[in-house]
Amino acid sequence: MFPPLPFSLPPGLPRLLLGLGLLAVAGPIEAGCPEMETTPVHAVAGQGVERLAADRAVTVEGVVTGTFMGEDRLDGFFIQGRDPAPDGKPSGVFVYAPDLAGSAAERIEPGSRLRLVGRTGLFHGRPQLEELDRIRDCGTEEVRTHSVRLPLERRQRFEGVRLAFQRPLTVTGNHRLGRYGTLALASGGRAFQPGNFPPGEGPPEPRRPGGRLLLDDGRYSRAPSPVPYLNEAGTRRIGSRVVGLTGILTRAFEAWRIHPTEPPRFRATNPRPDPLPSPGRDRLRVAAFNLDNYFLEGAERGAGSASALRRQRAKLFAAIGHLEADVLVLVEVANRDAAVSDFVERLRRRSGAPWHRLGAPGTGQGELRVALAYRRDRVAPTGKRRRDRRAVHDRPPLVAGFRSQEGGAPFAVAAVHFKSKGGCPKVGDTDSGQGCWNRRRTEQARALTGFLEEWREDGGAPVVIAGDINAYGGEDPVRALAAAGYTDLIAERVPPRRRYTFVYDGQAGYLDHLHAAAPLAERAAAVHLHPINADEPAFLAYDRGGPDGRYVTSDAFRASDHDPVAVDVLRRPHSQP
Repeated sequence: MFPPLPFSLPPGLPRLLLGLGLLAVAGPIEAGCPEMETTPVHAVAGQGVERLAADRAVTVEGVVTGTFMGEDRLDGFFIQGRDPAPDGKPSGVFVYAPDLAGSAAERIEPGSRLRLVGRTGLFHGRPQLEELDRIRDCGTEEVRTHSVRLPLERRQRFEGVRLAFQRPLTVTGNHRLGRYGTLALASGGRAFQPGNFPPGEGPPEPRRPGGRLLLDDGRYSRAPSPVPYLNEAGTRRIGSRVVGLTGILTRAFEAWRIHPTEPPRFRATNPRPDPLPSPGRDRLRVAAFNLDNYFLEGAERGAGSASALRRQRAKLFAAIGHLEADVLVLVEVANRDAAVSDFVERLRRRSGAPWHRLGAPGTGQGELRVALAYRRDRVAPTGKRRRDRRAVHDRPPLVAGFRSQEGGAPFAVAAVHFKSKGGCPKVGDTDSGQGCWNRRRTEQARALTGFLEEWREDGGAPVVIAGDINAYGGEDPVRALAAAGYTDLIAERVPPRRRYTFVYDGQAGYLDHLHAAAPLAERAAAVHLHPINADEPAFLAYDRGGPDGRYVTSDAFRASDHDPVAVDVLRRPHSQP
């Protein structure tokens, strides 16, 4: 056994020298731990005391709390101090041991009491013990777990410590599950966008410092295969609960995370929904669905190949089958007549229902348009259909009237897709708390209500505005619609914790809306937010499918990144016989 080197090696050089056989590392684990003074774990970690400087030779004794050996994992293990730190709290630190393998690695397991000779180090600011020179087996000792709850204040104090969370935690984000094997967790339920509710309304936000963290998978590799934490249906939905979570807290890649030392236990508190029931004979259902860029083959957006387009169609048509809609607002369709016709014709053949496209003049030079389709066996178009071609609109809204085939009062649908929050300008309409282009969206809302007033003055039926407004329920464009007399049906009919159609950065909210003029709001019998997409992991999308495409499906789930919304309209007002 060689003694520690009397100087520090440049980063990366130790592994190179090891590969050339020019540097010695810890050999077989030695038995027995004679009495000697050792450096406390809390001194290496800087817990309750000032942390030791990096690249200092130390002898440390501690109890293994979690093992993550191997290059495909964390390349090491965690130890905890046998005695509390000076502040009375536990201490813990990561031991980087990339070259420990074979029987020696197998002997290191939770409960092992070890004496380690190595050097202090830092990895992206995280303290660790590295460059191990000697390992001694001191027997076994009970693994102590520190009980905590979120929000966890002063998280850095518990870095490297084995923690048990007293209360269930909620999955509030799963976007990186397929890429990095992580889930975002929150206390007190899922996190919502701050602008999703008017001031003073909505559930409390788990946004306090220490209120969220990542559930990691014990590795830092990309595209883990299989994807961790999936249920028997091959998903892990936002809104699921994690109970009895126990693991090691650490920080990496600018985020606090927990690596579990016991398999997490999940509760399916937000299961996949069943298809919506039929609206019945006395109601008509209007649904709006963002198709997430439906373009034909060869376009720069949408599906990148013929096979991907087939997968996209299969999932979209399965999702529409869930809706039992009579009038369908199509959002994010290519701004080409051929794309709209292709989609509706294939929907008709796939569903067996008499879906027809509502023709309308072209919509200018943009890449996207909104479109309307309807079931001819249930509804008939009435009067003219018009687009609001004012220059403020990126995708000119389309309004058209309908009536039940069995008679009843007419109504109209305005299909909308306002300016997105992305593509921010460097100056001007930048993000001032409601995303970029908020002024543009507010101007679009005011222009739309003016256009619809002209529609009504010209004898048009009362209108429900349906589609993607790209604004949350408490933001300016929605307030502009309310000021013009349009009722936010989602805010009025849906409980706060269910008001979402989209999840961004682990925070939910509704960008997809239903707003009704006063006479039509009274005929709104039911409002549906159908959570088949936003709660599902992104890797289930048609153009991803997870590692090697092993999770590709043709079902309705994650057909888009937005959930569809729907309203059931009574064929006749309550006062009409």
